[in-house]
Amino acid sequence: MPVNAASSMPQPQLSEAIDDFLTSLPSDYYAIANTDALKSIVKRDNAALIDVRQPFEYRSGHIPNAINIPLQTLVANLDKVPSDRPVILYCATGYRTAMGVMTLQMLGHTNVRAFPPSIQGWKAAGEPLEK
Repeated sequence: MPVNAASSMPQPQLSEAIDDFLTSLPSDYYAIANTDALKSIVKRDNAALIDVRQPFEYRSGHIPNAINIPLQTLVANLDKVPSDRPVILYCATGYRTAMGVMTLQMLGHTNVRAFPPSIQGWKAAGEPLEK
């Protein structure tokens, strides 16, 4: 049976696992649609914010109290992803956010959501950045 280079799981099992995951996605894809909703969830549920952009992007300005775990290092830093409270990922435009949410969801983190407006939506809403 062929094995995927990125996994020790045989390809038919990997394909089935991915198909199961994709068909189970809710219509809102775990998304938080706007800054008011994000602020409410962070305040009400003590949600952790994770900026999955590169460190230089994070240093140029990020949502207050967010930690930086670049997407490429997400799996290596799973110990920094809380499991006891909601986790919200964001990036610059939403692309890396979606990849990060999918990755964490596939690894069993059911507490992860996306903020697709990302840092651009945060800035456009006139919200402050932390440096």
